Amino acid sequence: MKGYRKYFGKKILWFIITFIAAVILNFVLPRLMPADPVSAITGKMASGMTDATAVQEIYKRFEEEFGTNKPLITQFFIFVRNLFRGDLGTSFSQYPRKVSDIISSAIGWTVALQLPAILVGWLLGNILGALAAYIRKGFDKVLLPIALFLSNVPAFGMAVTLLVIFAVKLKVAPIAGGYAFDMIPNMSWRFIKSVISHYQLPFWSIVLVSIGGQAIGMRSMSIYELNADYVKYARFLGIKDRKIVGYVFRNAMLPQVTGLALSIGTMIGGALVAEIIFSYPGLGSTMYSAVTAADYPLISATTLIITIMVLIVTFLLDIIYGFIDPRVKAAQFDA
Repeated sequence: MKGYRKYFGKKILWFIITFIAAVILNFVLPRLMPADPVSAITGKMASGMTDATAVQEIYKRFEEEFGTNKPLITQFFIFVRNLFRGDLGTSFSQYPRKVSDIISSAIGWTVALQLPAILVGWLLGNILGALAAYIRKGFDKVLLPIALFLSNVPAFGMAVTLLVIFAVKLKVAPIAGGYAFDMIPNMSWRFIKSVISHYQLPFWSIVLVSIGGQAIGMRSMSIYELNADYVKYARFLGIKDRKIVGYVFRNAMLPQVTGLALSIGTMIGGALVAEIIFSYPGLGSTMYSAVTAADYPLISATTLIITIMVLIVTFLLDIIYGFIDPRVKAAQFDA
């Protein structure tokens, strides 16, 4: 038990340190951008005005509201205080909308797109990789080149290819959006059909890119485990091959589970390419528009969500590994 407490204590300490560093970086980095978003808002609000004094007053009012006229260290403590209250601030680019409202309206689209695509790609890739390692022969000769090709296709390349083939050339899928532009979101069957239709290309562009890497990783780990000494010894003892293969693939899955967890943790960052190319209304598109508009609060909120998701998933993964991986257990008891 002492080993477990020491192991978990270290993980919690590093989690807290990393979280504090992430909050600082998420605040500072967007504010190093050279743009002045307050001037952009003032320009929109003062459009058509000729009185320079009135325009200046509007600028000062927005400076006061957003706190950009205060020292950076003061802005940081205000940011942290509001963060613990659950207040992510007001968006510069979509003023006067709250950042929390923008994120809540976009995050559902991203999770609905990314999570199933990551899981399907991971599952199909691991099944194909395991079959390639176990069957070998012709199956492996066909699968490996295809997997290598898919794993080296960039996400934007796959998305553009599917867009050109199925939306532009064959016209069997919509070009952009999460649903038809002339529709208002509701629970009607017509709207649901439109959402499903717009969902296909972004979904398969993510699945196809992820299958290749997962298949190659699973194939390599399975071949390594199949040639391990414990497999040879088990076969020598006359243990059934089906039982041995079960242990082999369970051991080979451990690194693949790590990859799955990290993929889920970074799903918002991974959504960026697919969502931008297909104009999908998720967090990836939201983050892209925030960066182009130098929207500090929205940039900080979206990047902080990505960071927190990665930290939580990594922390939980370390804790789970402490219970399921015999090598980690042994290290704990030796401590």
